Amino acid sequence: MKERPKTRIGRNFEHRRQPLLSRKQFAHRQLRFLAYASVIISFSLLIGIVGYCYFGDVSLIDGFYNASMILTGMGPVTPMQTDAAKIFASLYALFSGIAFLTTAAVLLAPAIHRVLHLLNLDVEEE
Repeated sequence: MKERPKTRIGRNFEHRRQPLLSRKQFAHRQLRFLAYASVIISFSLLIGIVGYCYFGDVSLIDGFYNASMILTGMGPVTPMQTDAAKIFASLYALFSGIAFLTTAAVLLAPAIHRVLHLLNLDVEEE
């Protein structure tokens, strides 16, 4: 029978029948996922900065400030004057909510997997 190719998840996490990773290997995995989350946040900030500077006609620092505040869920800072700026700010706020949840999931995935793996190891030992 032909063996199925490993999926992307198969390369990131061990199978339930495999032993638990060492603390050093787990720390390396967590750092890798932190890097993934940093890329998501950086890309999201870049979208916000460019959008606020272009549509909101604000300075680079104000664009960064607005994008950071929206991305972290704090809310808008600079009132948008044009309809295009208001539409961008609304769409960016919706995007930011999804980006925040995605980032949280990426950051927590290794830890949650480790806990579930530990619980599965305990069940198989009994």
